[in-house]
Amino acid sequence: MIRLYGFPLSNYFNKVKFVLLEHGIPFEEVRAGFAQDEITFTRSPLGKVPYIDTDAGPLCESQVIVEYLAAAYPDKPIFPADSYAAAKARELSVFIDMHLELVARDLYKQAFFGGTVTDYTKSRVEKLLTRHAAGFARIAKFGPYVAGPDFSIADVCAFVSLPLVGLATKVVYGRDFLLDAGIDWKAHVKKVGERPAAQQVTADRLAYMEAQKRG
Repeated sequence: MIRLYGFPLSNYFNKVKFVLLEHGIPFEEVRAGFAQDEITFTRSPLGKVPYIDTDAGPLCESQVIVEYLAAAYPDKPIFPADSYAAAKARELSVFIDMHLELVARDLYKQAFFGGTVTDYTKSRVEKLLTRHAAGFARIAKFGPYVAGPDFSIADVCAFVSLPLVGLATKVVYGRDFLLDAGIDWKAHVKKVGERPAAQQVTADRLAYMEAQKRG
């Protein structure tokens, strides 16, 4: 039995959870946050979530975990059977994770947590995200899914991360960089949100947020 460690506000935790639910892979969810203790370091060297326990040992980093699941459960179509289509799904996933979400993450302090980012950070992120959003728009199909007519891991990444990017830029700059680039992430979230796995991830995230409010 796979044990998945993390919490429902983490988009990368939700990425792995979505994949597990979508493909019917049994797992146990273990609540864990960012930590800097030796026990956590044995599973996640930087103390980040998500990470998993497997029969062979622990693994961290969401994309590595997804790749492991695809290899460990070859009967589950996590990636397309066609090698080029599988590579394109990976390409889009990496683009979302690294070139969009990771860049926008520098805005979250101000966008979601009541802090303030420096003018330098705002300027740097604006330049990078404007270019990266335009680049993503060149390779994403949204027909209706990110890679084209078929649902893929790229849609999981988009579902859990693109709303954060769009909302963060809207709060900090007054405009949604993704929508400006022609990326209709809202329509995509609505489409993917029809899937039972997406509905479960969303329901668990909202329940967690409500519980946090109640203390």
